[in-house]
Amino acid sequence: MRQIDALKSPRFTQVSTYGRLPLCSQGEEVKAVFLGIPFDDATTYRPGARFGPMGIRQGSRLLRPYNQFLDVYPFDMLNACDAGDVNVVPGYIEDTMKVIEDSVYSVISKGIVPFIGGGDHSITLPILRAMYRKYGKVNIVHFDSHYDFWNLYWGKKYTHGTWLRRAIEEGLINVPIQAGIRASTFSKDDLEDKKKLGVKSFTIRDLKYNLNTVINEINSLKGPTYVSIDIDVVDPAFAPGTGTPEVGGLTSFEIIEIIRKLKFDKLIGFDVVEVSPPYDVSEITSMLAANIIYEGMSVLSLAI
Repeated sequence: MRQIDALKSPRFTQVSTYGRLPLCSQGEEVKAVFLGIPFDDATTYRPGARFGPMGIRQGSRLLRPYNQFLDVYPFDMLNACDAGDVNVVPGYIEDTMKVIEDSVYSVISKGIVPFIGGGDHSITLPILRAMYRKYGKVNIVHFDSHYDFWNLYWGKKYTHGTWLRRAIEEGLINVPIQAGIRASTFSKDDLEDKKKLGVKSFTIRDLKYNLNTVINEINSLKGPTYVSIDIDVVDPAFAPGTGTPEVGGLTSFEIIEIIRKLKFDKLIGFDVVEVSPPYDVSEITSMLAANIIYEGMSVLSLAI
């Protein structure tokens, strides 16, 4: 069994052990944990991502220890365990963001890499605040069908569609790289905002037709890098269980192959967000999210 003093805090809720990983407790040194953040009060369309962490755990049960495509045993290499869920505050976005920031910081301050299951995409902002406290400005690689840099939703600063702009405004990140964009937008002004904000943005066509260019751009990053994956970057034919589905996306095979191609100078964290089990079909979205995290852990294992 495993020892993580940071996870004895009341900020965390322990969960049942029906996921693939054992619960974190006393024992050996841990290099990575799965951490759930069951919060979806900042979503703007279909709710349900608060059930994402438990869905991902359930979808992980069929994962096996050896990744034959990357030739690595990720769970063993990382001595990975399940840290439970952050104790969020339903109905209170900014209060929850502070809890998330402190909870994630308590993990990374011990040198542990969190693999986080959301939750809606607003959770990535406080995660980045925690990363900034430890590392200063970090790189971010963002896979999504939406830009997520809108200024306001219904006059509100904090939603799952505004987190990237807030992170840029707060000086938390270097130039963000995002890929998979394909959704319709509110205005052509969004394209101008992209330039003004300095976002390097690749569309779904770039991923489909010029994948090596995108991968080379990502793999050229130096220094601490955080990866955030909105499950809606995948086509709803393969990931229907999400809050804002957009047709014409990646297949499940394509997203997994993309993750396998990534090489990071220093991977400091990884999230998969917007998994909404109430809208899922036969757990296929939850299983895909679990496999994406498995591949992310495999990539980290190759780098240590």
